[in-house]
Amino acid sequence: MIMQLQYEDIVVGTGKSASRGALICANYTGFLPNGEVFDSSHSRGQPFECVIGTGRVIKGWDIGVLGGEYADKIGYADYVTDAERLVAMKVGGKRRLIVPSHLAYGERAVGKIPPNSDLTFEIELLDVKTRDD
Repeated sequence: MIMQLQYEDIVVGTGKSASRGALICANYTGFLPNGEVFDSSHSRGQPFECVIGTGRVIKGWDIGVLGGEYADKIGYADYVTDAERLVAMKVGGKRRLIVPSHLAYGERAVGKIPPNSDLTFEIELLDVKTRDD
């Protein structure tokens, strides 16, 4: 059985929902399985920005930020624990994701991340900008 993406909402946001193709701004910390931090926007002193849902980040981030409906649309709902309950993050929200290696970097080593590593992220969504803004 393939390990599924797991998630926990630490704080449920009340602002604008993340949507595919939106520019998101977030603070995050990434942890290796042993608890060691491998990356953090906090340590750089600058939030992370990316267009979400377009493959610019690991699949686990796209799914973890955009939710189970997005996972279902791309055929990944089976890879998410309780996908039907995972909603898109909203601004002000903070979510912990446990991303299995096949939704992260798989067999590739990237920086401090060894091959086949399951990764944990704590993501705080600061802003969502769409073409309508």
